[in-house]
Amino acid sequence: MSGAFPISNAKFQTLGIKSIQNTIISKSQSGKKLARQIDNQRFGFTASIITAKRSDVYGELMGFIIKQRSGKENFTIIPPEIEDARGSETGTVLVNGVHAVGDTTIAMDAFAGDGAGRFKMGDFIKFASHNKVYMVVADVTSSSNSATVTIEPPLTTALADNSVVTYDDVPFTVHLTSDIQEFGVVGADKDGNLLYSFQFDVEEAL
Repeated sequence: MSGAFPISNAKFQTLGIKSIQNTIISKSQSGKKLARQIDNQRFGFTASIITAKRSDVYGELMGFIIKQRSGKENFTIIPPEIEDARGSETGTVLVNGVHAVGDTTIAMDAFAGDGAGRFKMGDFIKFASHNKVYMVVADVTSSSNSATVTIEPPLTTALADNSVVTYDDVPFTVHLTSDIQEFGVVGADKDGNLLYSFQFDVEEAL
């Protein structure tokens, strides 16, 4: 691990968040579909840096990207577009009970209140001591400050009781997907300072 992405969320954006999972599909002689997934699901996206001078962010950014040694190292990044969950929850939510690898329904408690929409379909969550990020795939209604939350993909690591659930500012642990990183000059400002642009693709490191 080589740290957290050093550029503030106000100076970059993420594009095209995608779900990646390899599936082999074939058909039997009778025409029945046969499907087998051969690896774990992971999220990926493209980060685009808002055009800036080298003295603004590009010196720091170039150094950080070179430190990744192409895709060898992992780092954390919070996509700005999803830093705030869509749901209404504001408290410190905890896992209720232990959950095994492969589970998709997770009991949680310590919600700040009750009612519909504590988490919303499409919110991202992460559990303490886990690298993997999960998506909430059904709106969550809590009662007596507890609820069952349906997630995808299935758990890749067992969950301990009282694990803290992060739902705002969810950090993705990622690696670069290309061996070539190009910092392009796109022009100059009125004072003649060169302006740079940069995009890079990442996917979760599991």
